[in-house]
Amino acid sequence: VTDQSLKHTLEFGIGIHHAGLPERDRKVVEELFVESKIMVLISTSTLAWGVNFPAHLVIIKGTEYYDGQLKRYVDFPITDVLQMMGRAGRPQFDTEARAVVMVHEPKKNFYRSFMYEPFPVESSLHEQLTDHLNAEIVAKTIRTREEAIDYVTWTYFFRRLTANPAYYDQQAALLETPDFEKQKDMLANYIERLMNKCLDELIRSGCIELKEAPQGQSALVEPTKIGRIASLYYLSHRTVAQFQRTLAREGMSFVEIMRVLCECPEYDELPVRHNEDKLNAEFAEHCPLEVDLAIQAYDSPHTKAFLLLQAESLGENSMGGTGRAHMWGIALPINDYKTDLKTVLDRSIPLIMAMVDIAAEEAQLRSTLNLILLLQCLHQAHQPWRSSLATLPHLSDKALRILRDFGVDSLPELIERRDASKILTKLSLPSADARKELLQIVQDMPRLRVRVELRILDPEDGPSQTAKHDAEEKEAPTEAEEGKVKRRKGKLVPSPYKALLLLRACRIARTVPPDRELELTVVLCYDNEPMRFVHAPRFPKKKTYSWWCILGDTEAILDAVIC
Repeated sequence: VTDQSLKHTLEFGIGIHHAGLPERDRKVVEELFVESKIMVLISTSTLAWGVNFPAHLVIIKGTEYYDGQLKRYVDFPITDVLQMMGRAGRPQFDTEARAVVMVHEPKKNFYRSFMYEPFPVESSLHEQLTDHLNAEIVAKTIRTREEAIDYVTWTYFFRRLTANPAYYDQQAALLETPDFEKQKDMLANYIERLMNKCLDELIRSGCIELKEAPQGQSALVEPTKIGRIASLYYLSHRTVAQFQRTLAREGMSFVEIMRVLCECPEYDELPVRHNEDKLNAEFAEHCPLEVDLAIQAYDSPHTKAFLLLQAESLGENSMGGTGRAHMWGIALPINDYKTDLKTVLDRSIPLIMAMVDIAAEEAQLRSTLNLILLLQCLHQAHQPWRSSLATLPHLSDKALRILRDFGVDSLPELIERRDASKILTKLSLPSADARKELLQIVQDMPRLRVRVELRILDPEDGPSQTAKHDAEEKEAPTEAEEGKVKRRKGKLVPSPYKALLLLRACRIARTVPPDRELELTVVLCYDNEPMRFVHAPRFPKKKTYSWWCILGDTEAILDAVIC
């Protein structure tokens, strides 16, 4: 047991359980309580939705929690209270159990009514319907506005809307006498208003566009590339719209990219607990990147995300064991920040990948490369201004200087050196085991090879009317024929190219005839058999290898992504 508070309480037979505890400590507490080694367990409300820990007596000390977004205490959902009460009862030991709910006197009758009466389960689809419609439009399930309305009629939301219309539509709640026909028309109007609102939001966000259809038919709803990106990465339409607006600016720096990421709506739900604004203010004094107080506040979840990413990308991740950033000595204020950091990291990966796609779509080469760099920094808990060699274990600043004397300034240079093992023996490492571990990691790193082919395609003549007629008379192609991609004829540009192999791209400069179509083929392969997972010990999850292949023009007036 490493948590000092848990050590102290266990001496008295009392356990504590919350998300801020190290995973090993949580397992110890769980085993002790299940085996009846401790008789009292104090936990947060989230335990009720996790592992089943039945008890003879459950005490719910209050039915409110602090909502950092609203900056006030709010009631727990009734389902959470019922779930916590459900932990009372051990079928293998007890014939009865007790649950005590401590609640304010004015709310006593309210909770009593829900505990002894059936609780209706209402739908929340109408609150997230816009993003659901976008996903269905991308999947071609919905092609017109009428199909969108038909889609909604097959959901649980529609069933509850007809059964309890007053819960969803305020106008229905104003009906004094239930009239079936009037209620039917009112619900139809509600569905129509809801659908128009959702489609209008998607159009304003740039996720869909309406196209004219033949006369007498409804307008077609087509997804845009931004809408496809939102559906692919499970992002809100508001998030991708905000990314598109900000990433359209020319050449954003690494720090600007970090600020854009942290300001996205996906971090609105990041918890900011009571008095954590003071902790954030103290935490910010130790972080190298300043908080812009003109647009950020210390009690904002976006400010907290910005600070946590600095602790992750600009120093050693607190999950690594020391709990401190190795370059600036940044320590996370409390254990709860470790859980929040995991949440931020889990969400940041798909967000950055979506930003890469959007920046590439906007032809912003510098922003795209900085986004990829940020993604690498988060995986390695590393800052971009430090040598990539520092991601390897057991390398001190002195060892990095020795490697620089050997002409090795980056990790790819060390991987490609044939005398890497000889160079590593010159380093003053802590022990022989450390040298062996470092050498094994370097040898298992992937050695990527890039092969490039450039072809000048022959002009493609349009088919004659006779050829068109003959093609129409032919039978439909088989599945095997459809799977074959017909390659156009062309002339292969002889190598060697004027090529420069970089970390993520291969630039080619060669004179080609103007106004001719080119076909560029890039083949990536390994020159060795690399390790199965990326060496990223400070990231909370294992990661497989992935590569970015970018074709850009760096000699233009403004750097641009071509593809």
